[in-house]
Amino acid sequence: MTLSRRNLLAATAVTSVVGAMGMPDEAAAAGEPEGAYGAGAAEGTSGRPRPRPRVRTGFDRLAADGYALLSGRRVGVVTNPTGVTPDVRHIVDVMHADDRVDLAAVFGPEHGFRGTAQAGGSEGSYEDPATGLPVHDTYGKSGRALAGIFTRSGVDTVVFDIQDVGARFYTYIWTLYDCMVAAVLAGKRLVVLDRPNPVTGRAATGPVLDRALASGVGREPIALSHGMTVAELALLFNAEFVPRAAGRAADLDTVLMTGWQRTGFFDATGLPWVPPSPNMPTPDTALVYAGTCLFEGTNLSEGRGTTRPFELLGADGIDRRWAAAANEAAADVGLPGVRFREAYFAPAFSKFQGKTIGGVQLHVHDREAFDPVRTGIALLITAKRTWPGFAWRPDHWIDKLTGTPRVRTMIDAGAGVHEVAAAWHDGLAGFRRTRRRYLRYR
Repeated sequence: MTLSRRNLLAATAVTSVVGAMGMPDEAAAAGEPEGAYGAGAAEGTSGRPRPRPRVRTGFDRLAADGYALLSGRRVGVVTNPTGVTPDVRHIVDVMHADDRVDLAAVFGPEHGFRGTAQAGGSEGSYEDPATGLPVHDTYGKSGRALAGIFTRSGVDTVVFDIQDVGARFYTYIWTLYDCMVAAVLAGKRLVVLDRPNPVTGRAATGPVLDRALASGVGREPIALSHGMTVAELALLFNAEFVPRAAGRAADLDTVLMTGWQRTGFFDATGLPWVPPSPNMPTPDTALVYAGTCLFEGTNLSEGRGTTRPFELLGADGIDRRWAAAANEAAADVGLPGVRFREAYFAPAFSKFQGKTIGGVQLHVHDREAFDPVRTGIALLITAKRTWPGFAWRPDHWIDKLTGTPRVRTMIDAGAGVHEVAAAWHDGLAGFRRTRRRYLRYR
C-alpha cells in the first residue's frame, strides 16, 4: 500500500497526522485554528450568525491547502450530488473554476453525477452543461472496462468524493473499490476525500459477506454495517483486497477529516445533508437503512415511492397485527430504541405503485441504543409469522443483501433473532479485528 508518495503527510498536512496507535492527533481531531473555518461565526444574509461546520471534510482540507496534493496532475473526479462544500457548492464546479486544478473529467456512479437517475440507473455519458467537462458513465463498470474509461479520459489522478451511509449494500463503497482496482490496472493514482459516516463509526454489526455471493452490493467480506468512513474503507480495501483483485495495491492517498468523532451522528457535523440517492432523503433514512433495506429481498414494499423510504414497510393484506408482533418481539428479544406503528400508505412508484397497503412505520426514539440490523431481522421474522403472503424474491436477492444464505434458511426454519445473530458472530468478530487496524478517528 503506497500512501502519499511525496511524503505530503509531513510537507502539506493535508492528511491528518497519524500517531503510533494509528489515530489522528488530538489537536487535529479537535478542529482547526482560526482561518477559513475559524472560531467565529460569519453573518448570514439575515444578519444573524451563521454556524460554522464542526467537521472539515477531506475536500475542505484539500482546498484549504491550495490543492497541493493535485499539483501538476491531470485530474478526474468520481462524485455525485453529495460532493459539496459547506455552502453547498459542488466540488466539481469549485475546482473547475480554480486555475490551480487541471480538472479534465468527471465519472458518474449509480444515479449519475448530477443525481438525475433512480435506483439501478445512471445518466449515461455526456458533456456537463455547467462546466463543459466530459462526464463518463461508470455505473456497472469494473476491472479492465473501468480501467479503459480512466485511460481514455486522459487523467493521471482519480479523486473520489461521495457521501456513504454506512451499509455494505449501498453501492458507492463498491464504486470506490472498483475504482481502486481499475486505477491499478490503468496505472492511475487515486485520492480519496473523506466524509462522515452519518450513522457513527462506533461498531461493525451484522453478517460478513461470503465471497461466493459477491455482487455489486458487496464485493468483499465486510460486515453489513461496517462502521467506517470511506477513507478508512479505502485503506482496508487496499491492504486486504485490491492486491488479490489487481495484482498489487493501488497508488493511494487519503485526505482525512478534522473534527469528526466516531460517536457522532450526522447532525453533529454541522455539514449540509444532500441525499446520496433519491431514496435516501434524510439522515434518519440512513439510520434504519442497514436493517430495512433487507426488505428489498422480499415481496414487501421497503417504502420506495413514499416520503419515508425504508422507514415505512408493508404489503397488500398486512394489517395491525404486524406492528403488534414487532413491538412484542422488540420487548421479548431486546431491541431497544425503536417502536413500530401500524401504518397505511400508497407508494407512488416501485412495489404496489398507486395501491394503498398496510404495514409498519419505524420510530427510532433512542438512536444510541438502536441496532438496525437486528431490528431488520426481527421485522423479517415477524412479517413472515403474521402475514401468510410473505415470500422471498425468487432470485434469493436477500442472500446478496445479507451476504449469506443462512439468514434466509434460518428464518424459514423458524429461528429467532438471537439464533440468527449468533450465526454471524464468529465472522463478525474476525472482521472487527481486521477493521481495527484501519480506523483513523477516535
